[in-house]
Amino acid sequence: MKYTAPWWLPGGNAQTIWSALGARSTSSDAKSVPQWRRERWPTPDGQDFVDVDFLQRPNAEASPSPMLVMFHGLEGSSDSHYAKAFADVAAARGWNFAVPHFRGCSGEINLAPRAYHSGDFEEVDWLLERFAKLQGGTNTVVRPPLYAVGISLGGNALMRWAGELGSNAARMVDGVVSLCAPLDLAAGGAAIDQGFNRQIYARMFLRSMVPKALAKLAQFPDLFDAERLRGVRDLHGFDDVFTAPLHGFRDADDYWRRASAKPLLTQVRVPALVINPRNDPFVPAASLPGPQDASKHILLWQPQHGGHVGFAQGHWPGDVRMVPEQVVGWLAEH
Repeated sequence: MKYTAPWWLPGGNAQTIWSALGARSTSSDAKSVPQWRRERWPTPDGQDFVDVDFLQRPNAEASPSPMLVMFHGLEGSSDSHYAKAFADVAAARGWNFAVPHFRGCSGEINLAPRAYHSGDFEEVDWLLERFAKLQGGTNTVVRPPLYAVGISLGGNALMRWAGELGSNAARMVDGVVSLCAPLDLAAGGAAIDQGFNRQIYARMFLRSMVPKALAKLAQFPDLFDAERLRGVRDLHGFDDVFTAPLHGFRDADDYWRRASAKPLLTQVRVPALVINPRNDPFVPAASLPGPQDASKHILLWQPQHGGHVGFAQGHWPGDVRMVPEQVVGWLAEH
């Protein structure tokens, strides 16, 4: 696998921001967008729902096809640039593709007194089990392949799931990929909350996260301190007030420590590709896993460039299909 950043897009911040806002997500018409079919899945406890968007492929064959499931990043959705790119690549290969939205990320607030978090492997587990049933069950010998890719936050949750389940993960999936995941959440959170990142990225995330949290408070009064939440200026503060207590953690530091996937990578027993550019502004290179931190089933790819879920390539304005193409190709081989 390889990636060389175009000369006109230097540095991790430029590669992050332009890939999301200016580069093309598809190989053909820059204005073309995937067509989705949405299903609402009730959660196992019957108290909430998850919205799943399935890519519609008009000329799809009736015969069973491989399925690629994508777990999106913080405040992402099927409308994210990386989701469109993976949808385009999956369709070109003849694969089915689906994006399950973490709770509250589909455009409609969820029902339960909770949202989503970086280490929610239980959520990943029931979703992948249901996708496996759609593919024909958990017998990986007779059903079409099922693959999963996690982006940023979704990548940490997916790799934590793979580590928690160990050899049992292979009952459901044939391979997993983590792209730009902050596998050490404390290191990633500290990076986003400092300097330029705090002014640009942290503010961007909080712009949508705070109103959604306040909407949750309107559903469940006294769930947390509204004034404390309105005063937060970084992700640590938000996770301290909202994410951690709503999901069973003592505080933000406890959440970041316990939800990180990095300590569990040695337990992964399913083919896995873990991609982390070394210039990702969200993920310090010093925090990345080395061979000693990963099982023999994991391939670590840590290119020098790419930014955070960036990897734009080609002539201006560029497109972001190259890494999805390599990811899908790698999965097909495994």
